[in-house]
Amino acid sequence: MHWTDHAIVLGARHFGEGKLVAEVFSREHGRFGGVVHGGRRAAPSLQAGNLVHATWKARLSDQLGFFYPLELAEPHATRLLDDPAALAGLSSAVSLIRGVAPERQAYPQLYDALMVLIEAMPHRDIWPALYARFELGLLAALGYGLDLSRCAVTGENEGLAWVSPRTGRAATAEAGAPHADVLLRLPPFLVDAEAELKSGDVADAFALAGYFLERRLFDHKGEGMPEARRRLIERLGFAGRL
Repeated sequence: MHWTDHAIVLGARHFGEGKLVAEVFSREHGRFGGVVHGGRRAAPSLQAGNLVHATWKARLSDQLGFFYPLELAEPHATRLLDDPAALAGLSSAVSLIRGVAPERQAYPQLYDALMVLIEAMPHRDIWPALYARFELGLLAALGYGLDLSRCAVTGENEGLAWVSPRTGRAATAEAGAPHADVLLRLPPFLVDAEAELKSGDVADAFALAGYFLERRLFDHKGEGMPEARRRLIERLGFAGRL
């Protein structure tokens, strides 16, 4: 059994004498793990977020298998070393994929969304909003997408401002006003790509996505949200970028 594909590194750990086990996320094969020989030499390529060209091989399909060759294609992590917030964003995105994407199941749209996010991270003013969209895309890819297309009460698709924490459906400002104390804010940029991004919108988007990520994915696994996501929000808050 074998496959060859470009893949995003999710992480690596030591495995015996001079070996590593790497975990990657490829477009056509999903989240895969495998042994990498020559661990010390390979380690620089296996920084989370890097793009690699990987060939995975195993005698049987259900074995751990190994990567050979595994070659660095784009050193995305290295390019972000001077931007701690972007590194935190990269770590958080990778941690979410690692935490909830089932092994060996392809999610091509999610892979594409992650690549768009990673490639945007050198652009300081752009990527936090893209990151919030990525989290909603992760929910949708795993079958827990929110319905932000129209108001659940009136059917209108203009003026959407709230999301029900129970149903994940949107509501207009007027329809949701009587229940504002229990609804989640819906920042305009999540439903209109041309909407002006205002102070607090990214924070609202993080709160919205985080609510459903925690309850629909991580709680089901009996786990809490990744610590990397908390660190990301903390860094963006300190930098005044929420």
